[in-house]
Amino acid sequence: MQKKRILTGDRPTGKLHLGHYVGTLKNRVKLQDTYETFIIIADYHALTTKPSKEDISKFNKNIEDMVFDYLSVGMDPGKIVFYRQSSIPEVAELFLIFSMLVTVPRAQRIPTLKEIMKDLEINQPSMGLLAYPILQAADILMVKGDLVPVGKDQESHVELAREIARTFNKTYEKVFPETKALVGETPTLPGTDGKLKMSKSLNNAIYLSDSKEEVERKVKGMYTDPTRVHATDPGKVEGNPVFIYLDEFGGEENEEKIKDLKKRYKEGTVGDVEVKSCLTEVLNGFLEPIRERRKEFQKNPEIVEEILRNGKKKVRLEAQKTLSEVKEAMGLT
Repeated sequence: MQKKRILTGDRPTGKLHLGHYVGTLKNRVKLQDTYETFIIIADYHALTTKPSKEDISKFNKNIEDMVFDYLSVGMDPGKIVFYRQSSIPEVAELFLIFSMLVTVPRAQRIPTLKEIMKDLEINQPSMGLLAYPILQAADILMVKGDLVPVGKDQESHVELAREIARTFNKTYEKVFPETKALVGETPTLPGTDGKLKMSKSLNNAIYLSDSKEEVERKVKGMYTDPTRVHATDPGKVEGNPVFIYLDEFGGEENEEKIKDLKKRYKEGTVGDVEVKSCLTEVLNGFLEPIRERRKEFQKNPEIVEEILRNGKKKVRLEAQKTLSEVKEAMGLT
């Protein structure tokens, strides 16, 4: 029996961070043995907020960094198809067709649009930014993805892809599956500044490739409980980014230690310095194997080009097949 398919990916706007790991990367590693997996490096999507020539000039380096991040967390190019979005011209044609099936008010109801505009101080969205969930639907349905591992904030985008698939299948004939979203166990990871989401653009992220020293520096400056002035003041554990990170990355081996820190923090018998020292140790313990694997892969930098070249070949065949089915169903042949 043919495996069901996964399509997910990232924009090449910089290295990947712990938020990406808990949001989707962990699920991708877990699912690569049971699903046929496609990972898109979405450079067209990056143009929605990074359209300048200076931004675009950084894409190649960012893509290389991202592929090394993928490999270092355990994503296997023998099991996963990695490809660059702009190397598949068929997706633009499918996007055009899909855009005829979505009203402007429906596109404007995507909740992340307002969030992106606010975070990046964009007063008027470009047509590309408004329509990028439709382009995401083309990415997903082009390879007939059954499942999309995403962060909680992207769940509404997958729902739009489901709507487009239903509309197309009903209007013409059944070509597409109704894709489902798979949200990580920790839907979003707060930033080091206490904001709801860790983000490259907000400069509040701990990256998978950060050195031990960088991790220590960032943890030292982390937001904790703003109402707690002295180490002897009782503190809040719930919603405290330091404890959210400890719970996520501490593992069973640190369970009792973290439980004790939480108790003492609530009582006001432990300071932020000791709690953050524990978090630094935990995060560096988690990241060290990732750093080591990255070093090994970086000894052969040509591997990135080879992986993307092989992915392009496979995905273009899928894209051409899907587009042919779409045009036949619509009577455009």
